[in-house]
Formats: sequence, structure tokens, C-alpha cells
Amino acid sequence: MARAQGEPLRVAIVAGESSGDQLGAALITALRARVPDVQFFGMAGPKMIAAGCEAWAASEEIAVMGFAEVLPHLPRILRLRSSLVAKLKQARPHVFVGIDSPAFNLGLARKLRSAECKTVQYVAPQVWAWRQGRVKGIGRACDLVLCLLPFETQFFEEHGVPAVFVGHPLADQIPLEIDRMAARRELGIAVPAEASGIQAPASAPGGADVARTAALIALLPGSRMGEVERLGADFVRAAAWVAERRPQIQFVAPMASPRIRHAFEKKIAEVPNAPRIIVVDGRAQRVLAAADAVLVASGTATLETLLSRRPMVVAYRFAAITAFVVRSLGLVKVTNFSQPNLLVGRNLVPEFLQEQVTSPALGAALLRVLEDKNHHAELEREFRAVHETLRRGGADRAASAILERVRGHA
Repeated sequence: MARAQGEPLRVAIVAGESSGDQLGAALITALRARVPDVQFFGMAGPKMIAAGCEAWAASEEIAVMGFAEVLPHLPRILRLRSSLVAKLKQARPHVFVGIDSPAFNLGLARKLRSAECKTVQYVAPQVWAWRQGRVKGIGRACDLVLCLLPFETQFFEEHGVPAVFVGHPLADQIPLEIDRMAARRELGIAVPAEASGIQAPASAPGGADVARTAALIALLPGSRMGEVERLGADFVRAAAWVAERRPQIQFVAPMASPRIRHAFEKKIAEVPNAPRIIVVDGRAQRVLAAADAVLVASGTATLETLLSRRPMVVAYRFAAITAFVVRSLGLVKVTNFSQPNLLVGRNLVPEFLQEQVTSPALGAALLRVLEDKNHHAELEREFRAVHETLRRGGADRAASAILERVRGHA
């Protein structure tokens, strides 16, 4: 609906998980700096609530993905979306911003656009990677797509969907220069800040050539419950595989929420030879800053790892039915699936998918990326270039693009 002169700007905003909560909080802050009396309401996480969003539902209620993974939750999710549509239509927002979670948010956007509300999708659905036919539906649902990655706008523009590259707010939040020692002191982790290698027993492969320093490996098994259920035990077993060969290595795991922490600690308890893993509430960016290498579930955390310029190994596992559907129908159109490899345009970071996710494979890859000095130097160059490309004042650009759309400018 059109905004009357002197009327407070009403923004409906829906974010579906912890990464969306981060983006939403930064966007709320940027919009409020421009329009002090703006009102926010919708589905929010704790950071968005702290920034001033009235939460009608919690972000974690739709933190699921895939085909088979969604099915048990589908009736509840559809009821939630129907309830939100009714509430939002009654609230008559001037603009709706769906943050990520396209399966949920694009349906909301279609309903609200028909009610003369401007609609924005913040974080472009990865239609350029898989199920490209979805782009037509995005065009029908959205007045504007805000892209976090530079190569996405061309794809949408070729299909007649207005799109703007705004950069990624994480690239603004994470400094170009990171004080690793300060991060370790803050976390209370007493290990050397050298990333040159690790001490190995004389009998271990390469033991004579590896520098005699301890190392810290971060484990990030995902922010969704399903991810931790499918990957958590494998991450712990991979840590055990590494610890058996390099017993002085330390492990730390930042958890996205208390529920995720409880689920991961159960996985640790299930592995008989699990090493000591320091489990931390939140503070993922500080953990990444402190780490020498990272084992990480595919997703936003891989971008945080890239921006922290840490060597990493990326893993993911879908539910079996989802994997079967994706492979059978040939839905994936890219060679690599992790954001770091997509952004640098080549296979720079080790990736493991589905049945490739085993403790020996992950553990061996971790030791390789941890000990390879040439790889560290290459990552430093490539990741810094990506960081500088994405460092565009993302939240401010997104806020400006949204306000332009509300005012009726192209």
C-alpha cells in the first residue's frame, strides 16, 4: 500500500534462522538510522528483537531445509505461514522483506504483493545453482531481489527480475585484519597463535617435517537441528581420528543456540573415543578468529570462515530421500556446492557430500589443510580478495534499495 505523508513506515520482516537473524538485525539498524519512526514486525530471532522488531513468531520455527527434511514439519509450517499472512494483511505494511528462507518467504511475498505491498527478497535464492525454473516464480513474487554475491545480479536481470548487489554485511562486520591472539585470550584457550603446523609423533606420517606447535580446530556442524543430527557424530568422529594422530590438538565448537548445543553434546557422548571438545555458546566469529583450521557444515558459516581467512574442510549431508531426488532429477547445475569455492571460481576448499562424509576422509583433509603452508598463503590471497569484493556496506545498501522501492523509484 502507498505510504501517506507523515505516516510511520511499516516494515514486515521475516527471517528463518540464525544467519537471517544477523542480516535482519543489521538491516533494522540501518533502516532506523534513515527513518527513526519506522515500525518492524514479523518473524524474528533474538538479534532482530534486540534491534527493535516486534516478533510474532520465532525464526527457528522454520529452520529446516530439503525435501524429506521439511515433510514432517510441513503442516505446522503451512499453518504458521497462513497465520502470518492474515496478521500481516491486517497490519498493512508498506514493504515486506523476506530474509533468506525462500520456500517460506516467497509464498508470503506473493500473497502480500497482491495486497499492494512492496515485496523484497533479501538473499537471492540460489536458482543459478539448482532448480533454475524457480526464477519465474521469484519474478511474480518480488519487486526486488537483494543479492549478497556479485555474480547473482546478472542471472536475475537476464530473466527480467530486478536485482541489486548490496554486498554481504558479514564482510563489513568481520575486520580485514584479525587479532587471533586476542580472540584466543577472550575465549580462554591457551594455545599458540602459530598456524604453521602442529607437533606430530616421530612415528606419524610427516612427523619429522611438521613444526612443533599445537593447533586449534573449530567444529561447526550447523545451525539447524537436522544438520547437527546428520553431521554431528561425523564431526566428533573426525575430531577423534585427528586426535588419535595428533593428541595435542585442541577442539572448540561454537553453538548457535541452547537446543543445538544440547543436540551436539549428545553426539559427543555417543562417540566412545571422543576427544575433549570445548563447547561455546555463540561467539562463532571469535572462535573462527582463534582457530587454525575449521571443519564446517556448508552454509553461511563457510562464508564466515572465508572472511576469517581460515583453512577449512566443508561437509554436508542431506536426508537420503532429498539426496535421491536431487540426483535423480539433475537439479544441481554447479560443480562445487560450498560458498568459498563458488566465490573463488574453483575447487580451492575440500568438499565432502553425502556418502563422502566419513571420519577418515574429513580427518585426513583437516590435517592436510592445517599443515600445508602453501595452501595457507593461497587462501590468504584469494579470501582477502573476496572479502574486499563483498565489503560494500551491505546493510546500508540494502536499506537504501528498500527505501527507493517503497518510494516508487526503479
